[in-house]
Amino acid sequence: MSVYKKFAGQTMIYGISTIFSRLFNFILTPIYTRVYAEGVYGIFTKMFSYASIINAILAFGMETTFFRYLNKHEEKKQEVYNNSFLVIAFISVLFLITGLVFTDYFTRFTSSSDGLANYNEQRKYVQYLIWILFTDAICVIPFAKLRADGKPLKYSVVKFLNIGVFVGLNLIFIYVIPAIIKQNLVGATWLATWFKPNWIGYVFMANLIASISTFILLIPEFKQIQFKFDKELFYKMLAYSWPILVANLSFIINENLDKILLSKYLPANIADHETGIYGAVCKLAIFISIFNTAFRLGAEPFFFSHAKNENAKATYANILNYFVLALAILFVGLIANIDLIKHFIAAKYWVGLPAVPFLLFGYVCLGIYMNLAVWYRLSDQTRYGLYISLVGAIFTIVMNIVLIPKYSYMASAWVSMMAYFIIMIISYILGQKFYPIPYNLKRMIAYLSTSLVLVYLSFYVFKQNIYIGNGLLALFLVGIYFMEKDNVKRILTTK
Repeated sequence: MSVYKKFAGQTMIYGISTIFSRLFNFILTPIYTRVYAEGVYGIFTKMFSYASIINAILAFGMETTFFRYLNKHEEKKQEVYNNSFLVIAFISVLFLITGLVFTDYFTRFTSSSDGLANYNEQRKYVQYLIWILFTDAICVIPFAKLRADGKPLKYSVVKFLNIGVFVGLNLIFIYVIPAIIKQNLVGATWLATWFKPNWIGYVFMANLIASISTFILLIPEFKQIQFKFDKELFYKMLAYSWPILVANLSFIINENLDKILLSKYLPANIADHETGIYGAVCKLAIFISIFNTAFRLGAEPFFFSHAKNENAKATYANILNYFVLALAILFVGLIANIDLIKHFIAAKYWVGLPAVPFLLFGYVCLGIYMNLAVWYRLSDQTRYGLYISLVGAIFTIVMNIVLIPKYSYMASAWVSMMAYFIIMIISYILGQKFYPIPYNLKRMIAYLSTSLVLVYLSFYVFKQNIYIGNGLLALFLVGIYFMEKDNVKRILTTK
């Protein structure tokens, strides 16, 4: 089988599961934005931004380290599995204890209001979030093991069930229980004694139940863990993982800190409102985010396992070329249809639509960076990933603090795009110096430049006209066909 077909097949399976699970989750976006006011949705956005940052800390870069050391020390696969899990388990238990002991402190830190009622509500959200984060963290390595063992179907089933429980419970809390109470059906009296209509806390409750369900489904993988710790191997894995931890944390900061800073650097009377608008329009960029995630899930184990092949660098170059091409098409296609896609969020959030092109191109740059990052991971120079991501994180923090008070969430969108663009460029330059890969730079720049021109025309010149936008997309696709048809035929026939 062609190596490209193998890679595409694995990525497709992960992609389908990721796409459907994220789309099921995306179903909730129009519901949330219609049920909850902008300020309430802003609380939800802010809390899950904190969660994303903490998730990166708890994972400690061990997922990537797990894949690297499985291929580097094939004779110690069980030890690698044990070490990876035990590190995350230790950190997660420590976090759980600390979080429960200092719940009041974390509540005051994350709250935008000093009112007692709001404080008590925030305290409940924090408690739910602590347990969610703990449960999700200890499932990281068992999930990674499914990918390493070549079980994408089982991985997909678990992911589907997780999101199914989450979405199902949300629908029950938002629609089913209120309908039972309103129609005075069986159980209505009892439900009315405790049910709070449109309470955002049910979102956190549903998430926790879904996380516990995932833990239960992964019990077979947990049973394979041996509570034996290989100290010598641990020190090697730690040296590899901590730069990845900082790098991952920096990326999460690039993606989520802006929402937290909006709540801190805007006036208190509009902070949650503006954060809610920004959080909603960020959801419209989810499609490129999904594509990037699907690619990473398939590419990470593939890149490590393929590294010893003679033509590995040429393979990586071809993969990036077509990855950039796919991103460019997605970018143009989403903006061409923004007048349709915007209906996934309530009309009261459409004021934030001008941020979407910047957010989407930021995700394009992030996806390319994720692909380029292969050089420092395969050459065991993860410290460069740390340096690069720190540059992006520092830029994100400083520029958001400077610009948010004047430009609100538009500043966050601009800064996010520029941060990802900067780290993409730095990674390419350093990669060509320390681990040169023969990328077709001119062709990739041509695709990206063309996509930017078409997006500008579609969104700003033709005012998001869906017909003209899709006409521009069609012209783009025709041009790509004539540019790439011979290369695609050659790759598909390569063994």
